[in-house]
Amino acid sequence: MRKTLIITSLIFLLGVAFSSCITSKKINYLQKPDFIIPSYNDTISFQEYQLREGDCLYIRVYALNSDIAMVLNGGMSSANQQTMMRGGTSSVDDLYTYIVDSDGNIKFPLVGNVFVQDKSTREVKEILEQELDSIVSSCSVDVRITRRYFSMFGAEMSGRYPIPKEKINIFEALAMAGNISLYGDRSKVRIVRETENGTVIKTFDVRSADILHSEFYYIEHNDIIYVQTMRERFFSITNLPAAIATTVSTISFGVFIYNYFSNL
Repeated sequence: MRKTLIITSLIFLLGVAFSSCITSKKINYLQKPDFIIPSYNDTISFQEYQLREGDCLYIRVYALNSDIAMVLNGGMSSANQQTMMRGGTSSVDDLYTYIVDSDGNIKFPLVGNVFVQDKSTREVKEILEQELDSIVSSCSVDVRITRRYFSMFGAEMSGRYPIPKEKINIFEALAMAGNISLYGDRSKVRIVRETENGTVIKTFDVRSADILHSEFYYIEHNDIIYVQTMRERFFSITNLPAAIATTVSTISFGVFIYNYFSNL
């Protein structure tokens, strides 16, 4: 009876150990969906970002009339801007940054209030060029969203990162954060996202190739990405030598326990 109990316990320990092995299936990206990897067939394409209260817009006007251009660009000439950059006293980009107020407006020189809420940067560019057409001819307006960030934490990773362009996808975000660690659970990645209807939490499997077609593919401003740690970390079996070492250790422990109780 005692011998049977020891052998059963040994088999149980080996079973738990090997069920905790970290295989390529658990960590590789862009895998084909199957009974383990889910399928995302939302076929959602990238949507232009709609401006909200508190967003920061980088707006710069280029025109042949340098005097008017200087007024529109914060009242500083290019030479003065270069001086500020060399002196390091301020960020030149601040001269071109406008914050969307609670009414959805920005206040632009010589134009006044411009309603931009729920509009894309492309639409704001068109509006400003139309408004400035009567003030300065042959002008071009550059409009970009700035000071946009996403955050990532969990599974040995933590940080807040800038969104450097109009859109970045989940893989670019992971690369910026140094990728998910070996023990991060890629099957249950969570995004905390602010929407018009409040804050929501979305959970998805980043290993699925179908992620490219889903709402989870593109990262939005103020997204918080959380990656939990896999349970398999307890045994840390990641390769053949580790598996052999775990097997030998478990068997040795079982033999020791068996001999101990046999001599009682």
